[in-house]
Amino acid sequence: MASARLLFRSSYLCRPLTRQLDKCVFKHGTRCMSSLSVENKENHLLKHLESRIKASGPLTVAEYMKEVLTNPISGYYMNRDVFGAKGDFITSPEISQMFGELIGIWCVNEWIQAGSEGELQVVELGPGRGTLADDMCRVFSRFNQLKDKVSLHLVEVSPTLSGIQAAKISGENNLDEVKLELSGTPHYYTTLSKYGQPVFWYQSLLDVPKTKMYYIAHEFFDALPIHKFQKTEKGWQEILVDLAHGRNADNKLCFVLAGGKTAGLTFLQPDSNDKRDHIEVCPEAGIIVQDLSLRVKEHGGGILIGDYGHDGDKTDTFRGFKNHELHDVLVEPGTADITADVDFSYLKRMVQPVGVITHGPKEQGKFLHNMGIGIRLQALLQNANTGEWKDMLSGYDMLVNPKKMGERFKFLGITADDKKNYTPAGFENIPEPDNSDKKNVS
Repeated sequence: MASARLLFRSSYLCRPLTRQLDKCVFKHGTRCMSSLSVENKENHLLKHLESRIKASGPLTVAEYMKEVLTNPISGYYMNRDVFGAKGDFITSPEISQMFGELIGIWCVNEWIQAGSEGELQVVELGPGRGTLADDMCRVFSRFNQLKDKVSLHLVEVSPTLSGIQAAKISGENNLDEVKLELSGTPHYYTTLSKYGQPVFWYQSLLDVPKTKMYYIAHEFFDALPIHKFQKTEKGWQEILVDLAHGRNADNKLCFVLAGGKTAGLTFLQPDSNDKRDHIEVCPEAGIIVQDLSLRVKEHGGGILIGDYGHDGDKTDTFRGFKNHELHDVLVEPGTADITADVDFSYLKRMVQPVGVITHGPKEQGKFLHNMGIGIRLQALLQNANTGEWKDMLSGYDMLVNPKKMGERFKFLGITADDKKNYTPAGFENIPEPDNSDKKNVS
């Protein structure tokens, strides 16, 4: 372990904060959660889509994604727990508690660097099972200077997931679903975390109060609907979803080219000089990141976006996942997650007119090393038994290994323009640990 200390390099800003977690024990063991089973003998969503296409013509990919993911009756996210080992995918917070703890440290550090004034108010967009939020709350409870100064604000449209989040965060395991409370307040539900911090739920970012806040969007933007465009001899054409009409016996749906101008093509106007022959544009992501940036510019705070993504160089990334395996996006709609990589270059272009400063994108492995994941791992290993060592090292490897999530998953930071010479925690250019040292940890 002595030689392994070379591995544990961290941002000079966050190292002291990360060390304050040293006495926190390994809380979760293997972070594989059970899933709510949803029987789907007849695909009602497919029938709905067929009827809609017959009535009004082919759908844009954005319209298709919105139906598949958030249809109130049959949408993928609306009536099931999709996370964990028995779900369709697993996210970084479910892999290791270290991930959520370091995101919490990021919020604390940015609050301190801003002068420790007022409350630390953290907003998470699309909180999943509430694991990241719960880990952040535990971190916040470790800092005496934050006592009675922290609140958490969660934006979640799914009543099923809201109930799962509330149960996780509050420790009350009898919450199957959060009911909409018409209380005359912007939030539809509130409770206390098991560490005593107030937590609020909102259906939309528009409902979240406009004040100094720190916004966390982890695997949020990749679920937003995209428009897809193909470059042809006639220029850009939009890709639509149509009925297969017998062209494919296995699929009821297929992709087609619009053949003419669509509203999406007119409004989004893909760059004719783009060297790619296929692009994906997410206008909703642009609107949301502009809203967040305006809030930060006017009221202070910061934004941290973490997602699978690229910096404007990828083409067709639209894909589905079911039971942790790739799944055809047009087959059995509503039963599998569908997603597309985030184009971080597009997000950066969208916030340029606002006048904020962007940082990154930074690969997850580098970001977490800068935040001090090595220091946190060392502390956990010192208090762990042999069985827990395997889980911790496996989770660490999954998060930072370039061949796993270390490079594909990236972070983008956004700060107000009055911090032109400031680099937020995690985005510094700190030398990475030598690969030769990693064997000494395992």
